[in-house]
Amino acid sequence: MRRQPIVVASGSSVGQGIAAIQAARADCLLVAADGRLAGILTERDLLLKVVGREVDLAAPVDQFMTPGPDALTPDATMGEALALMDRGGYRHVPLVDGSGRIAGLLRQQDILAYVAEAFPESILNLPPRPHQQMQEQDGA
Repeated sequence: MRRQPIVVASGSSVGQGIAAIQAARADCLLVAADGRLAGILTERDLLLKVVGREVDLAAPVDQFMTPGPDALTPDATMGEALALMDRGGYRHVPLVDGSGRIAGLLRQQDILAYVAEAFPESILNLPPRPHQQMQEQDGA
């Protein structure tokens, strides 16, 4: 599963970026320069760099984004995506083609939804704590 991300051009205002995130009810956007991935602006970036500070909303989004984020290609495996997310502490991974053009966005929720859909019985029957041993059998 890959989503079409919200994309703004490099040099757009942070106010425009925030408005785009709000309009789409999203939690991040990608910043493109000449169609290529230049950065990512996440909720975390906004909370740490914008909220509670005297920020000029006309300032370029480039000042607040994470520049040159790690990315994967659309044909990367789920294992590669999970490893990158774990290693970097990411909740979103941009997908780019061979020339660095934006091809999509992969979110942790997308992976969870895929796993839950692919293995519903296994997921739904897990105890709340994986190593939990039940004292009694549940059921009526």
